[in-house]
Amino acid sequence: MSYRLPAEWEKQDAIQFTFPHDESDWKFHLNEAIEVFVEAIKAILPDEKVILVSKNIQETKKYFKDLNSSNLLMFEIENDDTWARDHGGLTVSSGSSLKILDFTFNGWGLKFSAAKDDQITKSLASLNAFKVPLEQINFVLEGGAIETDGLGTLITTRHCMQSPYRNPNFTEEQINQLLRDKLGASRIFWLNHGYLAGDDTDSHIDTLVRFCNPHTLAYVKCPITEDEHFEELAKMEEELKGLSDIKGNPYKLVPLPWPDACFAADGHRLPATYANFLITNISILLPVYGVDQDNEAMKVLMELFPDKKIIPVPSRILIEQHGSLHCITMQYPEGSIN
Repeated sequence: MSYRLPAEWEKQDAIQFTFPHDESDWKFHLNEAIEVFVEAIKAILPDEKVILVSKNIQETKKYFKDLNSSNLLMFEIENDDTWARDHGGLTVSSGSSLKILDFTFNGWGLKFSAAKDDQITKSLASLNAFKVPLEQINFVLEGGAIETDGLGTLITTRHCMQSPYRNPNFTEEQINQLLRDKLGASRIFWLNHGYLAGDDTDSHIDTLVRFCNPHTLAYVKCPITEDEHFEELAKMEEELKGLSDIKGNPYKLVPLPWPDACFAADGHRLPATYANFLITNISILLPVYGVDQDNEAMKVLMELFPDKKIIPVPSRILIEQHGSLHCITMQYPEGSIN
C-alpha cells in the first residue's frame, strides 16, 4: 500500500509528552519545566488524549491529582530527556490503514545521550499504547526535521538532513527516495538557508517554517538589519518565495513576529521562535516568552487559524534547553491509539 504522512491539522487521537525528571537536562530548572508541561497537557486533555511517558508514574501523578480525566494515559518508561517531537513515532496512513514508523533517534547527530529515548516508541508499542503496527527504520530522522501539507509535500533543511553525524552514508537522492518510500513524499523541498542561534538541532524546520494549510506557510522573519540572523533568514525568505504549492501557485507567505532576543545566564543567545506552535484538534498552543511581541504573535495565529482557539503557553524556560513547545510534543492521528 502507498502511505502518506498526514498534516498536523488532521484529526488526532493523542499528543505525546515525555515528562521532565531530575536526571534529565532539566534538573537545574525542573519545577519551572514541569509547570510548562502540566499547563500544556491540561490545555489538551479536554478534547483529546495525552500519552504521557514518565520515568516515575507515581511521582508524576501528583501533578495531576486534581484532574479526573480518562484522556490522560501514563506509561512508565526510562528516558533520557523530553523532546517527544524527535524521539516520538511518525504515523503514516493509507486510507483507513495506519502504521507508526520508528526512526532512529541519536541525540541530534550524537550531541547528547539518546539510547533510552530511542527505545520509547518501541516500549509504547510493547505496552499496547498503539492499535496499529510499528515499523522499525534504520535511518536517523527527527519529527522536527520535516514539515508536510499532508498531500505529499515535505519541507526540510539541508543543514539538518545532511548532517555528517546522522546518516553520513546517504546521498541526497537516497534520502529523497527513503522519504518517498516511507512517508509518501512526492515533492521534497530542501532549504539551504535558515537558522536560530542557540539551536541544537542543526536547523529543524519546525523552528523556522510551518504549514498552516496546503497553501500557506508561516515563517520566521528578522526585520533588524544589525541582527546576526538578518541575512540568513532573508535568504530563506527568498527560497520560500520560489516554492509553489500543489496547485502550482506561489505559497501565501505569512511572516511571524521576531521576538526580542533572549539570553541564558552565561550570555549565549536562546532560540526563541513563534514558529514552534502545536496544532491540536481544537486549538493552537503558541509558545510565548514574556516579550513585547507575544501579543502580536497571538494576533497573527488568530488570523492564520480562525477556527481554532489560540492558547499562549509560557515557554521561556523551554528555550533554556534550546527547544520550544512543538519540540516537546508528538501528535498521533485518529485511529492509532488504544
